Amino acid sequence: MFSEHLVLGLFLLGGYVQPNLQNSFLLMFMRMLLVVPLMASLAVKLYPSAFKEFQELFTRQRRNILIQALICGVLMFVYISLIYIAIGLIPTGIATTLFFTYPVFTALLSWKFFGQRPTFLHWLVMGIILVGCVLTIPQSSTPDSNHVIALGILASVTSGIVYAFYCVIAQKCLENLHPVPFTWISFASTLLLSGVSLLWEHPTTQLEWTPLWIGSIFSGLITFIGHTLNNVGIRMIGATTASIIGSSSPALTAIVAWAIISETLNLTQSVGIAVVTFGIALLSGKGFFQSFKIKR
Repeated sequence: MFSEHLVLGLFLLGGYVQPNLQNSFLLMFMRMLLVVPLMASLAVKLYPSAFKEFQELFTRQRRNILIQALICGVLMFVYISLIYIAIGLIPTGIATTLFFTYPVFTALLSWKFFGQRPTFLHWLVMGIILVGCVLTIPQSSTPDSNHVIALGILASVTSGIVYAFYCVIAQKCLENLHPVPFTWISFASTLLLSGVSLLWEHPTTQLEWTPLWIGSIFSGLITFIGHTLNNVGIRMIGATTASIIGSSSPALTAIVAWAIISETLNLTQSVGIAVVTFGIALLSGKGFFQSFKIKR
């Protein structure tokens, strides 16, 4: 959406809007405008009791769960807005890499609120992932001023912290609410807030609406699938473990970017990807061996 790239070495796509806050709100609104109805239409198929459980949230007994779900929706809007701001100020690789330090904050918050003290393996994996993320940070080629770069870094890290709060509150909420209605509430809240934001921050230039809508459709589908699976994971294995596994995204993003838009990786970045992958494999290996022992 923000920059033009040669896709699969065959054709040019992208560069339809400038990477500023106004267009970020617009893209967020367009994406959620498609995701929210999609989630509503598929909710009953994915979870037959979704509509009934959603109605029960408005009863006095389950009002606290509804409030928690709405808070997660607000947090989703905030962390997406912050990461968009960061992308507009510093290179995307740096912004997303700093964002994906959020497992550290998630683990600390889970320890604080749920008493889930991180194990030695959790600390080890978090350290490995942080080292890998640092190694994958690309060198900036733009002569940005120091205060702009500092603001972008602050927005990225703050976005990660907000997302950590989202994960922890989601874990609490998902103890009593199925991931399908929970995800829909989060998306609907983000749609509402991004729509309201457009009343003050709206694009003033002529836009290419056809590619924007096509891109929003793909983005919406990916958002729907990704967040649903993430919330299912939080419910099954907890926020800390789910966030650590999810922090492999920078490495996966680099690989996909290399395969699709031919973004090259230097030796240091390649080592960083290998380090992150090793950390995730270490955590997954622990789960495998625990499962093996239970079966025995």
